[in-house]
Amino acid sequence: MTKLITPELINERLEAKGFGEKQTNDEDLMYEAVLGHYGYKLIDEWDDDAEYFIYEESTVDGYSVYITTANPRKINISEDVHYYDSELGEMLAEAIKWGNGDPEYPEKIYVEDLGEQYVQDAMEQLFQELSERFEEEVIDELTEEGYEYDNK
Repeated sequence: MTKLITPELINERLEAKGFGEKQTNDEDLMYEAVLGHYGYKLIDEWDDDAEYFIYEESTVDGYSVYITTANPRKINISEDVHYYDSELGEMLAEAIKWGNGDPEYPEKIYVEDLGEQYVQDAMEQLFQELSERFEEEVIDELTEEGYEYDNK
């Protein structure tokens, strides 16, 4: 009897890894899966020990700018200050993806407002990337276990 690779079987294995349909449809589970994988937690109360910071500041003439930095005591104007918030999701995703987080001892990232759209965008982007990677792994595992696609 041939063991078939089905979308349901793939999803079952993905959900066990934290990256299936169940997590796709639940924002809290999605955040938990992404942040757990990379070893981070998002906080909205200032903590000098956070590894990365994203927050809004005002210029002397009343404009809002956005700061993204690993060191809020040493702001690099050309790299850490953003006039528009459209870049913040990418900055957050990069900080999570390329940082030093440890799933056993999660690092903190301070985000002034966790309800901002850029936070959701970053989490969705990272979740999608991880889901695709884990789906490939699941298919490889199933193939190694003797499962096959239905070639009808």
